[in-house]
Amino acid sequence: MGGPSDPPEGTPEGAPGGGEDEYRSVVFDESFVRAARLQEYSAQERITDHAPAVRRRPPRSRGGLSRQALILVLLIAVAFGTAVYMGVRHPYRSPAADRPAEPLRMTVVPLAPRGEVPGTTDVEQLYAHSPAAGFRPGAEGVPLPASRRTEHFSDGQVVSALLTAKDYLVRSGLDPGVLTGGETRPVRVLVDSGQLDQFDESFDRPTADGRHAPTGWLVRFDPARVRLADHEIRVRGTMQAAETDSSTLEVVTDHTFVYALRPAGPGRDTEASLFTVRRELHFRFDRDDLRLHQAELVLAYVQAGPLSCAEDATTRLNPLLSGQTAKSATPTGTDPYATGSTAALCGTLAPRAQPEL
Repeated sequence: MGGPSDPPEGTPEGAPGGGEDEYRSVVFDESFVRAARLQEYSAQERITDHAPAVRRRPPRSRGGLSRQALILVLLIAVAFGTAVYMGVRHPYRSPAADRPAEPLRMTVVPLAPRGEVPGTTDVEQLYAHSPAAGFRPGAEGVPLPASRRTEHFSDGQVVSALLTAKDYLVRSGLDPGVLTGGETRPVRVLVDSGQLDQFDESFDRPTADGRHAPTGWLVRFDPARVRLADHEIRVRGTMQAAETDSSTLEVVTDHTFVYALRPAGPGRDTEASLFTVRRELHFRFDRDDLRLHQAELVLAYVQAGPLSCAEDATTRLNPLLSGQTAKSATPTGTDPYATGSTAALCGTLAPRAQPEL
C-alpha cells in the first residue's frame, strides 16, 4: 500500500520516481556535484566557431568628449557668438537711429552791468541779499522731476535720459576741475560720438560762429583772473522730458547757476562778488545714447553776467569782479556778408539781478 503522498494506485509508470531503477545509474549524488569542476568559455572561445551576432563597434575613446558632444558645444558657441554680434550691430535699427548727429547750435549772450559790481568779504551775505537766496547748493539744485513712461519708452528709459542730462549739467557747470582747471574729459565722455569732432574742434580752434564756442558746451573761467570763493555753487532750474518720435527722447533743461568769485591769487580778505549764468540746454537721446549714458546736445542758449560786452566770451567767461564796471564799448562787429557767422549779442544786466548790499 502506498504512502500518504502516493497516488492510490501507486506511482504510475513513466512518472518521476516511477522508473528509479531505470535511471539510477545516471543520478549524481551530492558528493559528486560538489566535486565537479565548472568551466566557462571566454568570449573569444565562444565566437571562434560562430559568426558574431552584432556588428563590432569601434572602441570608445577614454578621457575626451565624443564627436556628438563636440558638435553640440560648437553649435552653442556659434549661436552665442551670433547673438552677441547681432546685439552689437543692431541690424534692425530704425532710420532715426542711423541718422547723423545734429551739430550743436549755441548762443552766448554777455550781460553788462550798469554800474559797479557789488561785493563783500562775506559770501553768505552775498547770497542772502541776492535773488539766489533760496537756491540750493551744488547737485542738490538739480533734482530730477517726476517722470513717467511714454508711448515708446519705458519709465526706466525716461529716468535714464534725465539722469544723463543731470550728470551733464553737474559736470559742465559745477565741477571745479572744469570751471577753473581747464578739464574737458568729464564732459566729453557724456557727448554723443557723432558730436565728438565738433566738441574737440571747439576747444582746439574756438570760433564765434555759433558752433565752436567752448562756453556753449560748458562753463569755464580764466584761472589767471578769478577763483571760486565758494565751491557750493547755488543752482535752481527745471527739467522736462518728452518723446519726439518713436526712437527719440528729448530733455529740455533751464537752470541758473550762481558763482561766488574772487580775484585770482592768495588772500581770503578780498571781496567776493556773484556771477550768474543761465543755461537753457536741449538734449536728444536715442536708444544707443540711453544704453551708453551719452547725450546729443542740440541747443545751448547761455546768458552770463556781469560781463563786459568788449570781452570775448567765446573761449572763457571773464567776469567783472567786485568794484569793477563794464567798459563802454559795443560788442564785436558782425559781418552780414560772412556765411555761417552769427550775430554778436550783448545785453544789460538788470540791477535787481545783483546783490543789494
